[in-house]
Amino acid sequence: MSTATLCALIIFAVTYILVFSLEKYRPYVAVCSALLFMLIGSVGILPGFSYGLADGVREIDWNVLMMIAGTMGTVQLFIDSGMPQLMSDILISKVSSVKWMILVMSLFAGIISAFVDNVATVLMIAPVAIAVCKKLGISPVSTIICISISSNLQGAATLVGDTTSILLAKAAGLDFMDFFFVEGKFGMFWITEAGAFAAALIILIMFRKENQKIDMNSRTHVEDKVPTWLLLATVLCLILASFVPYKDAAAPGQFYKPDITNGLICMSFFLVGLIRQSVKDRSAETAKKAFRELDYYTIFLLAGLFIVIGAIKKAGVIDLLARGILSLCGGEIGRGAFFLTYTIIVWMSVLISAFIDNIPYTATMLPVVASLSAFFNDGGYACDPNVLFFGLLVGATLGGNLTPVGASANIAGIGILRKEGHEVKPKDFMRYSVPFTLTAVTTGYLLVWLIFS
Repeated sequence: MSTATLCALIIFAVTYILVFSLEKYRPYVAVCSALLFMLIGSVGILPGFSYGLADGVREIDWNVLMMIAGTMGTVQLFIDSGMPQLMSDILISKVSSVKWMILVMSLFAGIISAFVDNVATVLMIAPVAIAVCKKLGISPVSTIICISISSNLQGAATLVGDTTSILLAKAAGLDFMDFFFVEGKFGMFWITEAGAFAAALIILIMFRKENQKIDMNSRTHVEDKVPTWLLLATVLCLILASFVPYKDAAAPGQFYKPDITNGLICMSFFLVGLIRQSVKDRSAETAKKAFRELDYYTIFLLAGLFIVIGAIKKAGVIDLLARGILSLCGGEIGRGAFFLTYTIIVWMSVLISAFIDNIPYTATMLPVVASLSAFFNDGGYACDPNVLFFGLLVGATLGGNLTPVGASANIAGIGILRKEGHEVKPKDFMRYSVPFTLTAVTTGYLLVWLIFS
């Protein structure tokens, strides 16, 4: 191991420890680590390691950051319009008992979460569920837990469903429609939906005795439907853009789209909605609120991580980590070793994501997974990189559902319950989350291997 690799590994290890230990200061830790790598790389302290400011800035994926900011902004306008509450009211009016209400609300949260940030989904749906539970005189704890974990599950279904999906799409060279069908095979959308269906059966089994009748016909009034159309237009344009190749995939002379196309689409519809609302209200308060609601925490955390990961990749740390995982499989190249590697990636991701935030973990592991795929292909075993990429997404995204702190959606749901006077203990949360998560992960684990191996 070279001096540059060793030093980079030590800095990265310290960064990771601080990121997971100091939750409130994660973006600051990531940015400071990025600055440290660029400083060391600029002055030439480490032999063979050159990594200046320009190198670091090039590593930042502006398309990802713009997609996150634009989608979150449009979603905030969508929430403020009251449309999610109206949709929930309509669904609840169609069910007959509590068990079906819990199932329908969970599935509805999942569908919304496939296109909207997970935390935003919980913030939209949870108040409606709590209102229903209060009217029925029952505890909202189990309902909110199911809504939270279902929301986190479905985030893996589409390109815009979760930050981890956006990161994976960039690393694997996937576009919006590739989450539905990739290379003629069923994509992550169908795999996630299969997991959601299996998990829905678990919900029905767990709540089979909750047969209290529901009679709720009141509906939220929505006057402004434009934010809904803007969100739908964003998704439609992302779909249309997915049929236009990027430069690397375009044939000679073929028209190709810029690398930041998806980011521009998301930001454009957000700005259109923002300007329209400001003109309509004759006030800048809407714009101020929308920009306040942007998740700067995630944006700066990712920006710093992009630079850090670029640095450790240049220093050889990524290849070192990949070889470490490969050594767990005996260092062999073949179908058996590839299956074992895939299994390690999925279930290691489940365990790690159960206790730490899956965004920095996924951002770190994506280049490791790419290196592992390259090792197998270079070694003579032709493998589909999507096996490991999708396996990572299944483990990291769905695994966060195991514990109350494994996913931001879970933390948001428990926070809402706490405000309502309900303290949720880890054992109470895991009573619902463990069977739900293991069912969904196992379904995804089997399907990814069967479809792509």
